[in-house]
Amino acid sequence: MQNLAEREARMTTGWKLYWVLVAVTLAVYLAMLIWTLPAISAAAGGLAPFDLRPTGYSFEDAQAFLVALPSDSVKFYQNTQHRLDAIFPALVGAVLAIGLWQLSRAWSVKVRLLLVMFPLAGAVSDYLENSAVAKMLVAGGDLITPEMVELSSNWTVLKSVANSFSMISLLGFLLVVLSRAMKNRGVEK
Repeated sequence: MQNLAEREARMTTGWKLYWVLVAVTLAVYLAMLIWTLPAISAAAGGLAPFDLRPTGYSFEDAQAFLVALPSDSVKFYQNTQHRLDAIFPALVGAVLAIGLWQLSRAWSVKVRLLLVMFPLAGAVSDYLENSAVAKMLVAGGDLITPEMVELSSNWTVLKSVANSFSMISLLGFLLVVLSRAMKNRGVEK
């Protein structure tokens, strides 16, 4: 059997790795938020890219965006933005799933597995959204169909709902942990 010091050292190492994962995730997110997405929006005359429309978008909105986006910016979206977004869903999904799994240890395994399904659904939806957006970027404003836009928009909304639920749940668990830690500190004094 492992002694307490060995278990604590392993847990500490695990949490250190988790925070490195959080930092990498935030770095990729900031690159998109500060660099690629604003550049795409500016090129489209201020219209928001698909990634920044959490409630979805209509056929008319998608068409207007694609018509306004110059061809060099379409390439930037397809290459630079989608390269960053190729790793981001996995990163954010892992951060949320690991955090929820670890912070919900007092709950049953079934509930914990259900909680972890939300960030996984968010990641899968994000990848499917990226694929649908890539097809719309290739088609352009003149050749997209209402079905293409509806599919892409639905993936966007599903991603947003799943990730929002995951983030709110994670925040709730963090507040419980902090509350207990503060309460225990008050008892120890």
